[in-house]
Amino acid sequence: MALNLTVVVGSLGYFVDMYDLLLYGIVRVQSLSDLGMSGDGLVSSGILLLNMQMAGMLIGGILWGVLGDKRGRISVLFGSILLYSIANIANAYVTSLSQYALARFCAGMGLAGELGAAITLVSEALPQEIRGYGTTIVASVGIMGSVVAALVGDLLPWRTAYMIGGGIGMVLLVLRMKLLESPMFNQIKTSTVVRGDFFSLFTSRKRFFKYLRCILIGVPTWFVVGVLVTFSPEFAKLLHVDGAISAGRSILFTYLGLVIGDFSSGFISQALESRKKIVYAYVSITLFFVMVYLFGRGFSTTQFYALCLMMGTGLGYWAVFVTIASEQFGTNLRSTVTTTVPNFVRGSTILITLSFRGAGAVLGFINGALVVGVVCFAVAYAALYYMEETFHKNLNYLEENS
Repeated sequence: MALNLTVVVGSLGYFVDMYDLLLYGIVRVQSLSDLGMSGDGLVSSGILLLNMQMAGMLIGGILWGVLGDKRGRISVLFGSILLYSIANIANAYVTSLSQYALARFCAGMGLAGELGAAITLVSEALPQEIRGYGTTIVASVGIMGSVVAALVGDLLPWRTAYMIGGGIGMVLLVLRMKLLESPMFNQIKTSTVVRGDFFSLFTSRKRFFKYLRCILIGVPTWFVVGVLVTFSPEFAKLLHVDGAISAGRSILFTYLGLVIGDFSSGFISQALESRKKIVYAYVSITLFFVMVYLFGRGFSTTQFYALCLMMGTGLGYWAVFVTIASEQFGTNLRSTVTTTVPNFVRGSTILITLSFRGAGAVLGFINGALVVGVVCFAVAYAALYYMEETFHKNLNYLEENS
């Protein structure tokens, strides 16, 4: 049965992850305005804080991933949610940009372990024929956290919204006490095999390019979320949208689409018995609606939010993408890979937003986004072309240390 305690608790962990990850984008303008920012400062300070959050996720992804292979998947689920909860509560008490940046960095570090540990645990705990259903449920339920964040961030003061996130994390910490460790990890934890060697991903050409491909196929997701959706109010003005656009509502509709996309992509993947075909299809759907977004003019607010919904549906290959990463490597490296890959994709937001700012300064806001977007989708297609199909792969094996 795909729906068991491991799947449920993993889903709730990712729910909290997505709640906080998207809450910042929703309350960006409100919180920074309260801290004295205005005009272009809302964009520049917004990018700074987003990049601090993503830097925390990059570093945390490595630390939690290695810990998951060395000490076990459960240790990551406990440690990451504790750090996240404390940091998220701290976000509610910041009084300056520097404090806010530090709080976002620590929250990012805490969040970094959630998805990778949950997907690794679920992939190893469920039989091959249904593990895709389990990871789909984790991703789809988790994405609902962003929808809740959009509603909470829109209805409540930003400090209260952060407090709610920290409180939910503390409750989840208690629920995790009944979780059991991965049976595959238990088989190797007393062996002499090297576990969690992050640098071994770079000592073999074959292993390195396999790892790089896992990262690159996810890059378009954070181009859309980190640029087109996060800064949708600014884009809307340039696209002559008939009415004011709220970043919170843009995020809400994008992630409603993601819920639809995650459910549909996961179940279609199971039906077709293929990961690659589904990712190809959903990346293409996303690209189509990104082009409509950037080349369209004079949308109504309803049409603009509908575009966000459709882009989000295309991005729903996220569930399959993380499952692919989990299936690419052996048990002694699986947590390291599955935890670092989505965080490296999220961390790519730093390079994407900086490139966007640079290209935008030369080419203009919309043309700058177009150039950066084309690059992001091109590398994703190239990586996917060479990706191994892993649907039928038996995961009970070890990665060679050479």
